[in-house]
Amino acid sequence: QVQLVESGGGLVQAGGSLRLSCAASGRSFSNYAMGWFRRAPGKEREAVAAISWSGGGTYYADSVKGRFTISRDNAKNTVYLQMNSLKPEDTAVYYCAADLTIATMMDTLKREGRLNYWGQGTQVTVSS
Repeated sequence: QVQLVESGGGLVQAGGSLRLSCAASGRSFSNYAMGWFRRAPGKEREAVAAISWSGGGTYYADSVKGRFTISRDNAKNTVYLQMNSLKPEDTAVYYCAADLTIATMMDTLKREGRLNYWGQGTQVTVSS
Protein backbone atom coordinates (compact mmCIF):
# COMPACT_ATOMS: atom_id res chain seq x y z
CA GLN A 1 0.00 0.00 0.00
CA VAL A 2 0.99 3.59 -0.65
CA GLN A 3 -0.42 6.51 1.33
CA LEU A 4 -0.40 9.92 -0.29
CA VAL A 5 -0.97 13.33 1.29
CA GLU A 6 -1.22 16.47 -0.81
CA SER A 7 -0.57 20.02 0.31
CA GLY A 8 0.04 23.46 -1.14
CA GLY A 9 -3.32 24.30 -2.61
CA GLY A 10 -5.00 27.64 -2.09
CA LEU A 11 -6.46 30.74 -3.66
CA VAL A 12 -4.38 32.64 -6.20
CA GLN A 13 -5.03 35.30 -8.80
CA ALA A 14 -4.79 34.53 -12.49
CA GLY A 15 -1.19 34.69 -13.61
CA GLY A 16 0.07 33.61 -10.22
CA SER A 17 1.89 30.47 -9.11
CA LEU A 18 1.46 27.64 -6.66
CA ARG A 19 3.53 24.59 -5.82
CA LEU A 20 1.74 21.44 -4.79
CA SER A 21 3.49 18.74 -2.79
CA CYS A 22 2.59 15.11 -2.28
CA ALA A 23 4.22 13.17 0.52
CA ALA A 24 4.20 9.41 0.16
CA SER A 25 4.55 6.70 2.76
CA GLY A 26 4.25 2.96 2.77
CA ARG A 27 5.86 0.88 0.06
CA SER A 28 9.03 2.09 -1.60
CA PHE A 29 8.20 5.41 -3.19
CA SER A 30 10.99 5.20 -5.72
CA ASN A 31 9.40 2.11 -7.29
CA TYR A 32 6.31 4.04 -8.40
CA ALA A 33 5.43 6.42 -11.14
CA MET A 34 3.60 9.43 -9.75
CA GLY A 35 0.97 11.66 -11.22
CA TRP A 36 -1.22 14.68 -10.63
CA PHE A 37 -4.87 14.64 -11.61
CA ARG A 38 -7.61 17.19 -11.16
CA ARG A 39 -11.36 17.34 -11.04
CA ALA A 40 -13.23 20.55 -11.64
CA PRO A 41 -16.89 20.93 -10.62
CA GLY A 42 -19.12 19.10 -13.08
CA LYS A 43 -16.20 17.63 -15.00
CA GLU A 44 -14.46 14.28 -15.21
CA ARG A 45 -11.17 13.70 -13.45
CA GLU A 46 -8.34 14.42 -15.86
CA ALA A 47 -4.63 13.76 -15.91
CA VAL A 48 -2.48 16.84 -15.49
CA ALA A 49 1.08 15.53 -15.30
CA ALA A 50 2.98 12.36 -14.47
CA ILE A 51 6.57 11.31 -13.86
CA SER A 52 8.29 7.94 -14.04
CA TRP A 53 9.95 6.32 -11.04
CA SER A 54 13.36 7.59 -12.14
CA GLY A 55 12.16 11.03 -13.15
CA GLY A 56 13.39 10.38 -16.67
CA GLY A 57 9.97 10.24 -18.24
CA THR A 58 7.20 12.79 -17.94
CA TYR A 59 3.73 13.43 -19.29
CA TYR A 60 1.81 16.70 -19.46
CA ALA A 61 -1.70 17.44 -20.57
CA ASP A 62 -1.77 19.85 -23.51
CA SER A 63 -3.64 22.38 -21.38
CA VAL A 64 -0.72 22.74 -18.94
CA LYS A 65 2.34 22.27 -21.15
CA GLY A 66 4.79 25.11 -20.69
CA ARG A 67 3.09 26.24 -17.47
CA PHE A 68 3.29 23.27 -15.09
CA THR A 69 6.33 21.23 -14.11
CA ILE A 70 6.28 17.91 -12.28
CA SER A 71 9.30 16.75 -10.32
CA ARG A 72 10.14 14.27 -7.59
CA ASP A 73 12.62 13.83 -4.78
CA ASN A 74 12.93 10.14 -4.03
CA ALA A 75 15.08 10.84 -0.97
CA LYS A 76 12.16 12.80 0.52
CA ASN A 77 9.40 10.54 -0.82
CA THR A 78 7.79 13.62 -2.33
CA VAL A 79 6.47 14.64 -5.72
CA TYR A 80 5.84 18.26 -6.67
CA LEU A 81 3.75 20.16 -9.16
CA GLN A 82 4.96 23.68 -9.89
CA MET A 83 2.10 25.62 -11.45
CA ASN A 84 2.85 28.94 -13.11
CA SER A 85 0.73 31.34 -15.16
CA LEU A 86 -2.38 29.94 -13.54
CA LYS A 87 -5.71 30.44 -15.24
CA PRO A 88 -9.26 30.36 -13.83
CA GLU A 89 -9.83 27.12 -15.76
CA ASP A 90 -7.12 25.49 -13.64
CA THR A 91 -9.49 25.70 -10.67
CA ALA A 92 -10.07 22.17 -9.39
CA VAL A 93 -9.29 19.68 -6.67
CA TYR A 94 -5.85 18.31 -7.41
CA TYR A 95 -5.04 14.72 -6.52
CA CYS A 96 -1.73 12.96 -6.30
CA ALA A 97 -1.62 9.37 -7.57
CA ALA A 98 0.80 6.46 -7.78
CA ASP A 99 1.11 3.35 -9.90
CA LEU A 100 3.77 1.07 -11.31
CA THR A 101 4.18 3.05 -14.54
CA ILE A 102 2.72 6.15 -16.17
CA ALA A 103 1.02 3.96 -18.76
CA THR A 104 -0.58 1.76 -16.09
CA MET A 105 -1.86 4.83 -14.27
CA MET A 106 -3.42 6.33 -17.37
CA ASP A 107 -4.82 3.02 -18.60
CA THR A 108 -6.46 2.22 -15.26
CA LEU A 109 -8.11 5.61 -15.17
CA LYS A 110 -9.30 5.32 -18.77
CA ARG A 111 -10.60 1.74 -18.55
CA GLU A 112 -11.85 1.62 -14.97
CA GLY A 113 -12.39 5.27 -14.07
CA ARG A 114 -10.23 4.98 -10.99
CA LEU A 115 -6.66 5.24 -9.76
CA ASN A 116 -4.92 2.52 -7.77
CA TYR A 117 -3.46 4.87 -5.16
CA TRP A 118 -4.48 8.47 -4.61
CA GLY A 119 -4.61 11.12 -1.93
CA GLN A 120 -7.44 13.14 -0.44
CA GLY A 121 -6.87 16.08 -2.75
CA THR A 122 -6.06 19.75 -2.33
CA GLN A 123 -8.20 22.62 -3.63
CA VAL A 124 -6.72 25.07 -6.09
CA THR A 125 -8.81 28.15 -6.87
CA VAL A 126 -7.69 30.69 -9.45
CA SER A 127 -9.57 33.98 -9.46
CA SER A 128 -9.88 36.14 -12.56
